[in-house]
Amino acid sequence: MSDPLAEAILRYTRRQPGPSPYATEIDGVQILRSDNPKPPSYRFASPALCIVAQGAKWATFGGSRLEYRAGQALVVSVEAPSLGRVFEARPDKPCLVLIVELDVGMMRSVVEQMANPPKAVAGNCRGVFVTDFDGPLADCALRLVRLLDTPNAIPTIAPLVIREIGYWLLAGPHGGEMARFALADSPSQRVMQAIRLLRQRYAEPVHVDELASVAQLSRSAFHRQFKALTSLTPVQYQKQLRLLEARRLMSSQSIAVEAAAFAVGYESASQFSREYARMFGAPPRRDTKHMRARLQA
Repeated sequence: MSDPLAEAILRYTRRQPGPSPYATEIDGVQILRSDNPKPPSYRFASPALCIVAQGAKWATFGGSRLEYRAGQALVVSVEAPSLGRVFEARPDKPCLVLIVELDVGMMRSVVEQMANPPKAVAGNCRGVFVTDFDGPLADCALRLVRLLDTPNAIPTIAPLVIREIGYWLLAGPHGGEMARFALADSPSQRVMQAIRLLRQRYAEPVHVDELASVAQLSRSAFHRQFKALTSLTPVQYQKQLRLLEARRLMSSQSIAVEAAAFAVGYESASQFSREYARMFGAPPRRDTKHMRARLQA
């Protein structure tokens, strides 16, 4: 028997012009369709629930690789560089993914209204994990996709369904981890404030003591919690962020290699080129040429 969520997503994608990804009429909801396996691609992940209705994907955050397939979802609660790939897809059975952005304010509001809110887990906490996607969560996802057929109802009903998704995540087996990200004064939220500062000032030298102060943690505790959340050290996080931004500048704005290197904070163009090739598998000029060719194909 076919999965109702996969059928609903497939019907939606057949009506859409142009290639995936599809930004839907529901704020914060995207749909991805891949008819064939894709090469690995880098992106900067934001808090979201990535539900696989059909096919399979993997995502790598730092040294942690997570595989998720039909009936599972990747939960991302931290902003972090990632490498991902669709590895199971074919034209007659494409990989179908529903992405629902997770708003921390909404999740906090849900926690505050729960009769029996989950207790935030203690110790170092993962910022990314895979969970089974069934029961009430699967029902919410199906209703969200079907809602795309009645656009006039979206402004009223979609926020309620997304809020319900937040509830079931908090009430589920990973509720303690989700609560830790939702609560305003939790250690994870304070580390995320430091991450936001690092993102804003990524082109400047890293001062870990300043980041630890923002997180209200000792330097060693900050390092442990940062690594647990992102699978990267602060220096590795900044390096990947710089290289991703340089790649974007070169491919989308045709900025020269040296100018892109200096724009993201490198003092040496040769060091930039070496680190770029290590991350993306090719020197900046060659990689940028290939990226532009793919965009024009």
